[in-house]
Order: sequence, then structure tokens, then C-alpha cells
Amino acid sequence: MCGIFGIYQRGGDNTAAELTALGLFALQHRGQESVGIAVSDGEQVRIHKAMGLVSSLLHQDIAARLPGHVGIGHVRYSTHGSSDLANAQPLLAVTGSGPVAMAHNGNLTNTRPLRENLFGQGTAFYTTTDSELILHLIAAQAAKPLEEAVQKAVAGLSGSFSLVIMNERKLIGLRDAHGNRPLLLGKAEDSFILASESCAIAALNAEVVREIEPGEMVVVEGSRVTSRRILSHPRRAFCIFEYIYLARPDSELAQVSMHEVRKRIGGELAREHPIEADIVIPVPNSAKSAALGYAEVAGIAFEIGLVTNDYVGRTFISPTQSLRQLGVQIKLNAIPQVLAGKRVILVDDSLVRGTTSKKAIAMLRKAGAREVHLAIAAPPFLYPCYYGIDVPETDQLIASNRTLSEIRELIGADSLHHISLEGLYKAVGAERSTMCDACFSGEFFTPVDEEDPWNFTGGRKEANGDYAGSNRL
Repeated sequence: MCGIFGIYQRGGDNTAAELTALGLFALQHRGQESVGIAVSDGEQVRIHKAMGLVSSLLHQDIAARLPGHVGIGHVRYSTHGSSDLANAQPLLAVTGSGPVAMAHNGNLTNTRPLRENLFGQGTAFYTTTDSELILHLIAAQAAKPLEEAVQKAVAGLSGSFSLVIMNERKLIGLRDAHGNRPLLLGKAEDSFILASESCAIAALNAEVVREIEPGEMVVVEGSRVTSRRILSHPRRAFCIFEYIYLARPDSELAQVSMHEVRKRIGGELAREHPIEADIVIPVPNSAKSAALGYAEVAGIAFEIGLVTNDYVGRTFISPTQSLRQLGVQIKLNAIPQVLAGKRVILVDDSLVRGTTSKKAIAMLRKAGAREVHLAIAAPPFLYPCYYGIDVPETDQLIASNRTLSEIRELIGADSLHHISLEGLYKAVGAERSTMCDACFSGEFFTPVDEEDPWNFTGGRKEANGDYAGSNRL
């Protein structure tokens, strides 16, 4: 999961860099490892990247470094390739027809044949990401107009990809044929905007025009926005985890508030698993909406029993397990005055590795909670994700080879409850045939080569072998 953003200013302003930074601030929850912005002034494309948060760019005078009216940006949460500056996006290619910059949200599932083919043609690779493959394919069509080059390049891709792409004069946005990752079109008085979520469009006082359709490419140039369907597939596969955790609560997807959806998920969880307790508390901050929904339906008081250090990032998307464990310790703290002697229902959005839940339950008990019942607003994670979320290899998933009773004992809860897949879809209000729930069901929407070292299997693997990274600088 990453956050992508693009803007095209039409009114003569050259503040695309600053506005892109503001948009990325709103998408910071989608990636905290690196940030980058590329901007064009109509003659050249300049790019600046940094490790860390969007705020790190504000200390580097990006307005002076990156003047221009067209811009794209990216906040990275790595699922393919290591967490270092070389892999930060946007990526830039200088072609015979000029520079092209690109930012990618998602993950490809046919990286091996693509990389072998490009390597055989003498292509040099400078990153360890699957995203670079897409840029090389676009650059190989550099003699064509940008939109035609993009259409040709993505025709052979499999997997998940929402993209923002630019050259000196044009801004392009597109989604894969399955529509796995979100991308929206927005409009301000003098700008067109592309963003992963509506909250980034709202941050610029702009309005959402619509969602980019699966397989659709939009091209912005001057005062015109054109659209064409360049990919098609009968299987829609929007990621169900966007509703559960990934998207910000104030965002809307499919014209539905994420806060309201999560409240409904919590309510359905309460109907499926009623528990006798004194208070309902969330694991902050991602489970607040679900906990509210649970408390309302169950008729149990909602309380804040855990507080969070807002200066610590989302621990689920930290790049290593050791960092996740340390992150939980400094991120959460319990309030004994709320918890002492109470029977507590602790609501969390998901249970992947068990890192947060185990630490949180121990904190609640230390603070005096008499009972701790864990209610999860997602079904058990049983399979890795190949489409851009760091759901690890099967043997790292806490539910993959343990019974519910074994998990409950391992994390220290008095009881453990998951919403059912059927209950989840009832709350979301979507047809299962239009969604991807492979992490719960194992039903992947594309072929997956699990032996491919370049195909993400959850562990941020670096590939080895004759072609993998041998041309890397």
C-alpha cells in the first residue's frame, strides 16, 4: 500500500510542488518510509525524494527546487524491494522523447517474465522494485505520445496497479483492469487532481469528480481531461482491506464514508459475537469507528482505555517485525482509572501477526482490567497478499496454523472473536464478486507464481540470481 497524488494547474500558477506536498500529507497514513515529488514547468521535470515523512520535504525548500504547474507525488510503504532512497518514488526515466516520471500503488504478479525479458534486452535496473519494470516498459515506447506509450506498456501487466504518470506537458492517471487499488479524479477552480483517497482532494479545498474506473486512463493537458478504457477484465477486485483499515476514516470510496462502513462492521461484529462486559475500547486509532459501532449495537459504554503517541507511525506498516514490536511499546499506553476492575471488550481492525494485540492486552491487564475480550473487525488472515499489502508469508500469520483457542492463549485474551466474511460483506454493502478478499479466502484474482523471487510474498524479499539486481547501481 502506498499513496499517490497528481495535480495539473491551469491558471498560470507554479505551486504544484507545495500542493502535492499538502496532498501527500493527507495520504501519510498510506506510507511512512519515504516520500517523493516530481514537478514540471513545461520544459523539464525535476524530482526530489527523501526518506521519512512528508514533513521532511518542507525543510528542503521544495518550492524553489521544484517550480512548475504539473506534479506527482508518492508516499511509500514497501512491499517489494528494500526500504531505501533508491526505491523511493516517483521514479524518473530520461528517454529520447524527454523525461517521464511515475508513481505506483499496488504490486505486480508477473514480475519474473517481465524482468527477464527486459534484462535480455540489456536494460539496466537501478532499484529493487516492481514499479521500475513499468517505467522501463513505458520508456521502451518513448517514440509514441505518452498516453500511447502507457497503454502499450500496461497491456502486459498482471496484478495490482494504480498509477500517476507525467512528462513535461501531461498528467496521466490509470487503474488496472480489476480496480484493485483506489484512484480518484478531483477538480479545484484552476486545477485537476488525482489522488488515492478523497481526503487528499478535500485537503486542497477541491471536489471529487469521480473515481477512475477499472481499466480507465485519464489524460490531463491544458484545460482538457480525456478518458479512454485501455484495459478490460470481467473480474472486479477492489481490496476489501481498504474498507477495514487502509483508507482514512474521513475518506469516501464508492461514495461511502469509511467511518460509517467501519461502524457498521463493528455493529455486525456485536450481533455475531455478543459479549458480557462493562466497557468497549478500541485499539487506537484505526479501530475507533468499529468500536463505536460495536458499543452502540451492544448497548455497552464506549471508553478510551488506550492512548496513542501520535508521533509514532502506523505499526502495521513498519518494515520489520522488530520495529513493529518496539513501535507498539512506545505507541500505546493504558489508562488505569478507566480499566481497573472492568470487563473489557478490546476492538481491533485486524489480527495479522498478533504484535499489537498481544502487547495491548498485556497493558490492559497491567492497568487492572478484570477480563479482556478481543473482537476483530476482520476475518482471520490465512493467506499472504500479493497485491501491495504487507500481509506476510503464511507461516508468519498468527491464524495460519493455529486454532482460535491457541491464538487466544498466545495473545492472552479471555476470548477471541472475528467477524465472519459474510458479516463483513453485509456491513460493507458490496457484492463479493466485485472485491478481493484473497487474504481471508485464498481466492486470488490473478495467477500467482509463488516461486518467483521478485513476486512479493510478504517478506520484502530481495531476489538473488543471474538477472536480479546485477545491473543495479
